[in-house]
Amino acid sequence: MLLEAQQHHFSAFVVKDHYCPTMLSAYIAEKYVGDGSCRVFGGIALNNSVGGINLKAVDAAVAMGAKLVWMPTVSALRHKIMHSGKGVAFPASKGMSVAEKPIMYLQEDGSLQPQVLEVLDYLAAHPDVILATGHGSRDEIDALIHAAVERGVQRILVNHPHYMIGASLEDMVAWSRLGAYIELNAVAFVPDSKFHSNEIEEARNIVAAVGLDKIVADSDYGQNGNGSPVQGLLRFISMLQEACGLTQEQMEVMTYHNPAWLLGLETR
Repeated sequence: MLLEAQQHHFSAFVVKDHYCPTMLSAYIAEKYVGDGSCRVFGGIALNNSVGGINLKAVDAAVAMGAKLVWMPTVSALRHKIMHSGKGVAFPASKGMSVAEKPIMYLQEDGSLQPQVLEVLDYLAAHPDVILATGHGSRDEIDALIHAAVERGVQRILVNHPHYMIGASLEDMVAWSRLGAYIELNAVAFVPDSKFHSNEIEEARNIVAAVGLDKIVADSDYGQNGNGSPVQGLLRFISMLQEACGLTQEQMEVMTYHNPAWLLGLETR
């Protein structure tokens, strides 16, 4: 991945794993494989394999260089529902014998779990770390973003709201106006992706409604047998540029400048 990214003049990319933190592998790849032209960042997804939503795991990860903290993905209740055949298919990890215990962001009364608030307060105190919203439901994500903004979290990335989450276009606009960045994933829009779930016209509508300044176009590729993340993203960029009628400079807002600010590579 890093060698291919360098060949195509990537400035940086993020490595995500649903089951284990990726900071150390990102560091090793950047230091010992790369030529210095492309940064590699890692993070932690707060799934059951790391103890779920817990402040100690977040603190340890940030101390080791985590740039992103994902709320639960494969352990989220919403993910389990969507993976059960009612919506988007998702690859299960092979060889695991312990079942996932679904994690919910919200308590029965609709308020966020106390441990979620602890993580938000921690991220507010560490403004260079990105809160990635994970695979919660629309209501969970909405409550999370509002609380994060109220508590002072500086960098918020809404993970693929156009599938899995069930967010409406109005939701995405509202979240972006609160300061969150809306993610558009190549893996969902490229037709030959194994996880193709959305048409490019939907991406065009999201860009038009939200605005370039709050969109991050990325790959979300990396699944076994689903092709190159680099090639998938490049194809998506071409599709999106044609569908939206955007200039190269406008495309770079979504593909370079916004991600670069989130990762601390640019200032504003």
